[in-house]
Amino acid sequence: MITVHHRTTTIDGRTVFYREAGNPSNPAIVLLHGFPTSSFMFRHLIPALADTYHVIAPDHLGFGLSDAPSVDDYEYTFDHLTDTTDALLTQLGLERYALYVQDYGAPIGWRLALRHPEAVTAIITQNGNAYEAGFVRDFWDGMFAYASDPTPQTEPGVRAALSLESTQWQYLNGVDDPSVVSPDTWTHDQALLDRPGNDLVQLALFRDYPSNVALYPAVHDYFRSTQVPLLAVWGEREGIFAADGATAFSTDLPDAEIHLLPSGHFALESHLDAIAGYIRGFLARVGI
Repeated sequence: MITVHHRTTTIDGRTVFYREAGNPSNPAIVLLHGFPTSSFMFRHLIPALADTYHVIAPDHLGFGLSDAPSVDDYEYTFDHLTDTTDALLTQLGLERYALYVQDYGAPIGWRLALRHPEAVTAIITQNGNAYEAGFVRDFWDGMFAYASDPTPQTEPGVRAALSLESTQWQYLNGVDDPSVVSPDTWTHDQALLDRPGNDLVQLALFRDYPSNVALYPAVHDYFRSTQVPLLAVWGEREGIFAADGATAFSTDLPDAEIHLLPSGHFALESHLDAIAGYIRGFLARVGI
């Protein structure tokens, strides 16, 4: 049995929760979760990798068991979430690490890579976009309309993304057998989304999302200049980031390894063994 530690530390006066497993002398992998979840999404992947790797999975501020200061006390932007993650990795003494990014974890990971290209040994992206290709317009058009003009007319559409129905949909959409996905997933996430004031946290991040798209040209330059080893393992049936988002990585990284899985946004829930196997094989092939 792999021991997984559940830890907290203080970053700039805020409590940050993270999961840690594996020997710190082994190569490091940092797992960055998306919306609306937390490091809880990696609860099974961490022990599947930690026999060989030192695995760190933080909860972003406003998510999971990390502090969720009000929007009056903290400016929720992807730059600021990256600041916290960057400070955590520095505090933990991680000078080199592979990144696993999913959904919101992707723009945080891209910012880390742009700040510290020498630190990133490899990237695994699981439904974490870096190209406009792959945006499912039925999901994103309302989000971008709200971000460009946050009014009482555009807000109700994005507030729907904070509902239990939407959270459950993210987990089950595209999955052949919904019974393999534990209801603990969306129940856990929704309880944290429903905390007083957390709706305003999420709306602030929705408004900041276009900053991630504006960053894409710099990310593409980073890919081209470094040729960082990259594995894309993608639930191809989801309704947020379509399969085009995965295949787009080969535009700037012709050696990117891309696997499309018959699953959805949270493909770890249905395809844990396949994804863990792809990760282990990929990292071994690139010498990590």
